[in-house]
Amino acid sequence: MKIEDVRKILVGRLEGMDEPRGILRAKELRGLYGEIAGLEASERGEFGRKVNELKVELEGMVAKIEAERESAAVEAIDVTAPMGVNELRPGLLGAEDGSRHPLMIEIERVAEIYQKMGFEVVESRQIDDDFHMFEALNFPDGHPARDGYDSFRTKEGFIPPAHTSTMQYRVLRAGREKLEAGGQIAVVVPGRVYRNEDVDVTHEHTFYQCEGVFVSKDATLGQMVGVLQKFFETYYGQKLKVRTQPGYFPFTEPSLEFAIEKPASLGGKGDGWLEMLGCGMIHPNVLKAAGIDPEVYRGFAWGGGIERLVMLKYGIDDIRWFESGKLKFLRGF
Repeated sequence: MKIEDVRKILVGRLEGMDEPRGILRAKELRGLYGEIAGLEASERGEFGRKVNELKVELEGMVAKIEAERESAAVEAIDVTAPMGVNELRPGLLGAEDGSRHPLMIEIERVAEIYQKMGFEVVESRQIDDDFHMFEALNFPDGHPARDGYDSFRTKEGFIPPAHTSTMQYRVLRAGREKLEAGGQIAVVVPGRVYRNEDVDVTHEHTFYQCEGVFVSKDATLGQMVGVLQKFFETYYGQKLKVRTQPGYFPFTEPSLEFAIEKPASLGGKGDGWLEMLGCGMIHPNVLKAAGIDPEVYRGFAWGGGIERLVMLKYGIDDIRWFESGKLKFLRGF
């Protein structure tokens, strides 16, 4: 049978088939392939090429028919209409189906504790610049410690903050008049921060921190340790031992790492220590940058992650749960 005759037969049959793809297994098409072996060697190549072209043509026709049928099976809707195609009023979600995010609940709890201790709460920023991120905090250009705060940057050079310490300069500038009038600067800054991190059970590229800043004429490390110990004891609802060890941050001198004994909620019995945050006396260069005389005033600052607080409080084993959007996890709070 000639190839063109087979084509006419198969094309005519195709439109009426319930399963169009079956045309590719038609006996007529298989018969054409079977004829190739009986041809002269000089004719096989041309004949085989034309049979393949027919098969490709049929495959294209099958795909088109399948797409048309699939499209026709979809019920059209008016996406601009306030109601469905059947003019039924859409169902509304009840308020009982929603809940507050655990981080928002705990950030308010953290702020409340510090407010009762006399601290003002200032909101952090979602975008900042190189000056507030580094220069005002004693990170001159080319300082190796910048690498420890690897963050994202926009094409315009703006920076999503890698730490809430970007607010220190603003807090110090805003509090100068109060300080010079005989008062003190006492501020905490909760906010979202961003790091160029590989995400795993203990690391996220987006998380929350709480910064603390205190400046007066007689601020001491002893006051700082007392403030932090009182905060952790109040937050975890139990007496806790604390300890510090030397650390390094360009914006504090001396710099310390602050640890607490493992809370009872984690089975702690005074037999383990957990590092919670970095802290120290504010570096004189940071005070100078904000127009505060370090010969007259002294201060201390600290910063730590909110997620770490919450994970220890509730025994959460994976930081990624907070950004997962999983209702089962969120409804637990």
